[in-house]
Amino acid sequence: MDPKFTEIAQLFERFKAAFVRSDFDTCSNFLSQLKVKLTELGSLPPLFQDTPNAVKELTLARDIYEHAVVLSVKIEDQDAFERDFFQLKSYYVDARDRLPPSPQEYPILGLNLLRLLVQNRIAEFHTELELLSSAALENPCIKHAVELEQSFMEGAYNRVLSARQTVPHETYVYFMDLLAKTVRDELAGCSEKAYDFLSIKDARQMLLFPSDRELLAYVSEDHPEWEVKNDAVYFQKAKESAPCKEIPSLQLINQTLSYARELERIV
Repeated sequence: MDPKFTEIAQLFERFKAAFVRSDFDTCSNFLSQLKVKLTELGSLPPLFQDTPNAVKELTLARDIYEHAVVLSVKIEDQDAFERDFFQLKSYYVDARDRLPPSPQEYPILGLNLLRLLVQNRIAEFHTELELLSSAALENPCIKHAVELEQSFMEGAYNRVLSARQTVPHETYVYFMDLLAKTVRDELAGCSEKAYDFLSIKDARQMLLFPSDRELLAYVSEDHPEWEVKNDAVYFQKAKESAPCKEIPSLQLINQTLSYARELERIV
């Protein structure tokens, strides 16, 4: 066996042991070393050299990057997720004919779709969907992300929030919590523009909180400019503090007339 391969495999076992005990700082340290050592294997992307241990090396590298993606979720680092996912994606796409399928492929592809949805990168979300096979689209992990996007676009926020209870993989919870906050922030912004105040009961229902306590905690942490008094939430102070932008009507009229004159000249 190639000593380089053996060294990487042994270091990866140490990484997995640290991962099991949730020692994520040690995992990050091991991962940095693993990424450097993987560059010494010619069978990996982008070279794909046909070495005697090519399949074993590709499988090991794919496994390492799959763990790297999950680690990025555990440490809540979305930038690391994106970097590691795109390195991993080459193994799912370019090395597909060289390797047996990975049981982690669909959960990770679905996780990436969920990340794009949380970051409101809808165009990229649909681009990634277009690249998936019909079989992949039927996978529960992929369908979960697709149904979430449809609910989000339809404004069916209650379905978005309830979907947290039925996640197809435990790693999805982090992005589901971020999505829930995005939904509530959207609802909160609409509420303070539409109403001067709401009763605590109505505000709780509007923002889809299961209890008054969670509503009040949200107001305290995310909207200290709201006032809670007399069993109601008042938005007036938030409206007064919001910057008022005047519409430059005369400037717009002059520009429109100028465009009209130019059009007449062209015709």
